[in-house]
Amino acid sequence: MTEIERSGLLVILSSPSGAGKSTLARRLMAWDPSLRFSVSATTRKPRPGEVEGEHYYFRSPDEFRDMVGKGEMLEHAEVFGNFYGTPRGPVEAAMRAGRDTLFDVDWQGGQQIRASSLGAHVVSIFVLPPSLTELERRLVSRQQDTPEVIAGRMEKSRAEISHWAEYDYVIVNDDIERSTDALITILTAERLRRERQAGLGPFVRALMQEEGR
Repeated sequence: MTEIERSGLLVILSSPSGAGKSTLARRLMAWDPSLRFSVSATTRKPRPGEVEGEHYYFRSPDEFRDMVGKGEMLEHAEVFGNFYGTPRGPVEAAMRAGRDTLFDVDWQGGQQIRASSLGAHVVSIFVLPPSLTELERRLVSRQQDTPEVIAGRMEKSRAEISHWAEYDYVIVNDDIERSTDALITILTAERLRRERQAGLGPFVRALMQEEGR
């Protein structure tokens, strides 16, 4: 297939905890290793084994606030006393190189990215569980949280699910293989949209000149 120059996409993947978003993200990146996973900036201290620029961009609170003030964050939020956000620079560099960036953010982060100056390049996908009963079963089967924490996650899940209609696409993850195929289909189609392919005009002009000879 002829490759046409295009700018990179901002692929937002959101879901309540336990719906399978992380698994789908890993499968999508295995399908296309050129996908760039968005690295967030944070004001919390690095944990053992975490690498600057790979796991997070670690910044002081003053540095983080300065980046926000200069418009260098696509989205940001405060979580348990620490700031987290998506630096604009690496995303724009990937776009110019024709690489897509995958974002694992909640509905609030998704809203901010869609409202940014890069919003026209966003493809947003929300992943739903087949039922809340199944979602709770998945959370319990992890054996990572207490019943109280799981109850809190379920309450938060209901709030997150209420924002499903803000997204371009919705996948009900009742089968991981079918959901992966749906995700790949969405990204493939979005990459082929006429307005996404910056090199299409020059290609067609060259094609027409060739035809006229």
